[in-house]
This record gives sequence, C-alpha cells and structure tokens, in this order.
Amino acid sequence: MTVNIKKVVVAYSGGLDTSVILKWIKENYDAEVIAFTADVGQGAEELEGLKEKALKTGADKVYIEDLREEFVSDYVFPMLRANAVYEGSYLMGTSIARPLIAKRQIDVVEKEGADSVCHGCTGKGNDQVRFEMAYLTLKPDIQIISPWREWEFKSRAELIAYSQEQNIPIIATAEKPYSMDRNLFHISFEGGVLEDPWSSPPQDMFTLTKSPVDAPNSVTTIEIDYEGGNPVAIDGKKDYSPATLLSTLNDLGGENGIGRVDLVENRYVGMKSRGVYETPGGTILHTAHRAIESITMDREVMHLRDSLIVKYADLIYNGYWFSPERVILQNLIDDTQKDVSGRVRLDLYKGNVTVTGRKSDKSLYHYGFATFDDDDVYSQKDATGFIRLNALRMRIKALLNQKR
Repeated sequence: MTVNIKKVVVAYSGGLDTSVILKWIKENYDAEVIAFTADVGQGAEELEGLKEKALKTGADKVYIEDLREEFVSDYVFPMLRANAVYEGSYLMGTSIARPLIAKRQIDVVEKEGADSVCHGCTGKGNDQVRFEMAYLTLKPDIQIISPWREWEFKSRAELIAYSQEQNIPIIATAEKPYSMDRNLFHISFEGGVLEDPWSSPPQDMFTLTKSPVDAPNSVTTIEIDYEGGNPVAIDGKKDYSPATLLSTLNDLGGENGIGRVDLVENRYVGMKSRGVYETPGGTILHTAHRAIESITMDREVMHLRDSLIVKYADLIYNGYWFSPERVILQNLIDDTQKDVSGRVRLDLYKGNVTVTGRKSDKSLYHYGFATFDDDDVYSQKDATGFIRLNALRMRIKALLNQKR
C-alpha cells in the first residue's frame, strides 16, 4: 500500500465499490477522507441522501458539485463536433465523463491541501486508466490509491457480502449484480448477468429508453438548429442551456426507443468486454450533426476530418483527453465547424432516427449543379476528360500488361 497518506480525496458515487472504499480506507490508512461527488446528470435519486451516507460510512467531509452544464458544453459537445464513435457504435458516454470528474477531484485536492486521490475502478477496466492518466497529467506528484489493486476482495459478490456485514446501504444485489454508470449523456450496464455475450439483457434493466416495441406507433418529428457545430435550439426554441437541451432530447429519444446499443468492445487493457448502453439524446445529436455537415462542409475538409475520427475516439476511450495530441486534434476539428450552422429535421420512430430535411444559410449545395433537369451551369461533356485523366495510370498499366 501507498505510505505517507494524510488526506485523500475519493471519487465517490455512493455505489457498491465506493461505499465499501470509504470504510476500507479508514481501516487501512491513518488519513482524513474527503468524499467528492460530481453531479454529471446521474439523477436526483442517486444524489439524494448521498452526503449523509458518505459521512456515515467513513467520510470526514463531503463535496457534491453540479457539473452538468460544464459536462455538456466542454466535454460532450466537443466530442459530438468530432462525430466520435468507438469501434463503430459506442458514443463513449462513460469515457467522456471521467476527465471532468478527475479534473474537479484534483481541484478539491488543491483546495483541501490533500496529498492523494482514490477511485473505485477495477484493475481490469478502462476507467482506472482514464482517471489516473488525468490525475498524473494535472498533478504529476499526486499519490493514487486504487483499492481494487490492493484489497483482499476478489469480486463484487464479496463486496456485497462485506457491505451487508458492515450495514453499508447499497443498490447492487446478488440477483442484479451488474454495474451501472449514469450521466446526462448515457447510462451503461456491464458485468454480472451481462458477461455472457449470448444472453439477452433483462428488459427491466433499461432506464432511459422504452423498448422500440412499446414506443409510440406514430412518428415524432423534431427540428434541431446548429451554430458553429453545436446544437442551439429544438423546434425553433433557443431558451435551452446545453444541459437542458440534451436532457430534452433524452426524453424525446427515450420515449421513442432510441439509443440502445449492445456491443462487445475492446478494452484498452486488452480483453473484450460486453456492455449495454442507452444514449437517446446523443444518438439524435450524432445523426443531426452529420446531416447539417453534409450540406455545409467542403468535401475534402470533411474527408480529412473523418480520417481522424478513429484516432480521436481512441484518445477519449483510452484516457488521453488532456493529452497534447487530443487538444491539437480538437483545434483542427473545431476549425472545420465554423460554417456548420443550419437546421435539421428528423423523424423519431421506434428506435430509429431518420433525417428528412436539412437547410442552411451556409449551404454548399447548389441546385443548378445537382439537378438532373436542364441547367446552364454544368457541361456534362467535361466529365469525359475528367474520367480519362483519372483512369490514365490504370490504362497505362493495362496497356503495358497487354504488350507483355
């Protein structure tokens, strides 16, 4: 174990792992324990009574900070401007919250004069990397306590048994041992009954979305306005903050069964892991953003940006949010978004988001060039030379092969 720990700031959610951690630190370290909870939109029910629970479980002091607006404006929106998707389908709702939580945790360290931080991530997962990469980038001399890499417990079943012995109130049970992580962008489920990739997820597990089967039988049509790559209005109403806009779309998407993803992903530490996610508002915004870009972005600029999406997504997933390469990529991506403004119309229906219209004052779409009807701006004969020049190297190769 790490020595010379005098004051530790614990990233505290009130869930199974961190509830046990508060008591475990008190038993194993002669240190003052400060519990830090970041409200990133996990819901009032998760925050209710959290301070009292932390103090009762072992914390000497508790911080609970409302970070919802900062989370959406400074973390979620930049990621959406990049159209970031990990391995084709994961919108990275868990990944993007970690750097903000770690940053504010370090802020509390500075304010309190603490010498160490602690998180509840397992030694198998990605989150340990995300938290600790952020800690060490923001405060390189910080000491880190990672209980899952130190304590005697080998499984969440053992944690559940210990919490029951110690009268620690928890939500997880032996019947529903899967892990949940919720914020304003998504909710994730993993572990327990989900560890068999062939088993269907229990339907009563889903929290943010209706089953598409039970969603309304009528289409919900909405319009989203964009300015500089960011969503700013729904159905013409601009009185939304970033957090309230996303929350509103979560409600609309959830009602229509949008945003469920069941995938097996490659963790940064090496193994494959099955996760189930609900990202209703984020799914809508990802689709809408692509649509407004389609008429406002130059082709080669779009293709260059798209070639960077995999790298950018990997950086977020693997915990490199504060790295210089992510910052450089973000600056480039944001420069491509200056003219990404306009309105997108979408139909929401039984798990589907369908673009039905897009318009913009910055549009690069030219009806005269695009139409199949008669026009006076484009000579179709020009295509002959264009095609022959582009085919020249392949014609030369074929001609030489014929002679051989």
